[in-house]
Amino acid sequence: MSAEENKAVVRRFLDEVFGGGNLELVDEIFAPDYVLHDPAIPGEVSGTEGIKQYVSMYRGAYPDTHFTIEDQIAEGDHVVTRWKGQGTHRGELMGIPPTERLVTVTGVEVDRVSGGKIEETWVNYDALGMMQQLGAIPTPGRAEA
Repeated sequence: MSAEENKAVVRRFLDEVFGGGNLELVDEIFAPDYVLHDPAIPGEVSGTEGIKQYVSMYRGAYPDTHFTIEDQIAEGDHVVTRWKGQGTHRGELMGIPPTERLVTVTGVEVDRVSGGKIEETWVNYDALGMMQQLGAIPTPGRAEA
């Protein structure tokens, strides 16, 4: 597959699966032995069921999630995407009750795509900033309310 086709697969994940909640597409665009490397999540997320649970966890907390792709670069079987995600915290997230706050998170992910399917993802996003926006972690220099 071409670099542009690989980029399109990753965009479908962010737009249609993560942003749109269409979990039926997971089996189409992820390899059965998929692995996600996310330092903010304990343990390994693997397989199509693992990514469905991962997306469901975040969409359960932020049901109006949407992504803006800021940059996307592809070479060979790797796609690098710099994105901004936004959503309203309307459900529990990792034990944090809903706050109804609009949360904005920036991140970068590197996906390895083969045969039109995402096989592996390395993602880093501003998890600290997300937790500060939720009020779960104090923001330095701000008085607690």
